[in-house]
Amino acid sequence: MDFDLAHRLKALPPYLFVELDKKKAEAIAKGVDVIDLGIGDPDTPTPQFIVDKMAEAIRNPAYHRYPSSVGMMPFRQAAADWCKKRFGLHLDPASQVCCLIGSKEAIAHFPLAFVDPGDVVLVPTPGYPVYHIGTLFTGGETYYLPLVEKNNFLPDLDSIPQDILKRAKILWLNYPNNPTAAIAPSDFFEHVVEFAKNNNIIVCHDAAYSEMTYDGYIAPSFLETQGAMDVGMEFHSLSKTYNMTGWRIGFAVGNKELIGALAKVKGNVDSGQFEAIQEAAMAALCSDQRCVKEMQRLYMERRNVLVDGLRSIGLDAPLPKATFYVWTKVPSGYDSASFCALLLEKAGIVCTPGNGFGEPGEGYVRFALTVSKERLEEAVDRMKKVL
Repeated sequence: MDFDLAHRLKALPPYLFVELDKKKAEAIAKGVDVIDLGIGDPDTPTPQFIVDKMAEAIRNPAYHRYPSSVGMMPFRQAAADWCKKRFGLHLDPASQVCCLIGSKEAIAHFPLAFVDPGDVVLVPTPGYPVYHIGTLFTGGETYYLPLVEKNNFLPDLDSIPQDILKRAKILWLNYPNNPTAAIAPSDFFEHVVEFAKNNNIIVCHDAAYSEMTYDGYIAPSFLETQGAMDVGMEFHSLSKTYNMTGWRIGFAVGNKELIGALAKVKGNVDSGQFEAIQEAAMAALCSDQRCVKEMQRLYMERRNVLVDGLRSIGLDAPLPKATFYVWTKVPSGYDSASFCALLLEKAGIVCTPGNGFGEPGEGYVRFALTVSKERLEEAVDRMKKVL
């Protein structure tokens, strides 16, 4: 049979990290000792106390049945308590918290609740590809907001044309930011709230990297901002904070109407996250957070090694205060793709081309700090030999 894909799939760009995996596999097949600084996937294991809780919970037959699509109440209470302790937020776990099968699925699903064909979604670029993909699946239109160095990688909301604003339904934000590692000051979030209220736009803040911070910096929640609860919601993930990327667990919090709309979508498309995983996640959220401090120490040490090394070979590498990414300009004479190709072919190093996250990322590459300090030192030595 000749299977004709739906237009929404035909319109999809190649998913960036699938392409990276393919190139990495090809290099490995040739016998290359690859140092993978591409995909942001923690290389250290999930803390043992979380694994132990999972091992205990998985034996409970009560968890062998269908879960609730919004999460069990103890998990939602644990998420609300974590948000209160961490950000000072006061959340009703019954109406303002929703369990997620990882934040990626909710980011993709949320536009289904509010976006119709012809509506506009405001998406930062360079940025996480799923903001656009979720919009595409609804039949909505993406209006890209460039993140550029002269604006400290913050979107210029005042530059959006009025005809776009009239059709805009959702604004996506992500700070600390992937891929640029930028952070957002409180006055920017204050401006976002005013902008959203003036234009009747929903604000969705992806806070996946809120705990991955260094040098005394503490990332705020968008929802801490006065008035933010009236206009927005926030997506949290345990993936990077607790080395739980494979567990697929997160939560959304915020305005109860927005959380309710997400819950309605989820109730129709999924059956919730395995409750044993929710139990393990509760152990993480309710812990003393020493494992988070250790994670921060580890990545800060790696960050320092890589940034010092990149600077020693003449690359413009800022010292990020958050995320486990280093966003750096490529050397003169290269573009994003050619520099990544050089590093893979001549040095066996995988990194991510900046333009893979969006056109304004051209001229940059992203390095992930997801290998040991020793491998980062080796990566720098290899780069010195080819640059």
